[in-house]
Amino acid sequence: MSHKSISPLELTAANSTDMCVLDVRTAAEVKALNLPGSLHIPLHELTPERLQNEIAQSGKNGRSVYLLCQGGKRAQMAAEQLQGKIDAELIVIDGGINAVKAANIPLNEGKGAMSLERQVRIAAGTLVLTGVILGFQISTNFFLLSGFVGAGLMFAGITDTCMMGMLLARMPWNR
Repeated sequence: MSHKSISPLELTAANSTDMCVLDVRTAAEVKALNLPGSLHIPLHELTPERLQNEIAQSGKNGRSVYLLCQGGKRAQMAAEQLQGKIDAELIVIDGGINAVKAANIPLNEGKGAMSLERQVRIAAGTLVLTGVILGFQISTNFFLLSGFVGAGLMFAGITDTCMMGMLLARMPWNR
């Protein structure tokens, strides 16, 4: 089956207690902000078998699976990953949790959890600053570190794929 998209407002119109919404963001992102009643499997851990087990354990209706992430990209990737491997209609929620929040749909907000995007900004800034300081203090070769991080950020912006984000998502504090 192919997948389709739905707006957050269309999602609320279709809302029922056994509706299956799958959040594919990291655990830290879900702790910070989540849609009540949604299932959670991070994209890097998502398999058709695990999804079907989660649906069975939750008692949700598995005929349609609504995929949710931060902005829409990971949900699209999840739909492509699951397409043809599960017997369910795959529906991507346009704009992800950001659009859900903008539509004033009630969400659970946690405290103390740091979003993956924020973690990437902190790590990138730290690496750039370290490269500059070491470049002036020890060897100009350390400026290459700052250049490498800058190139990685450009690549992430152009391709909408962040290697640092994927690495940070696998860290123990994001589980």
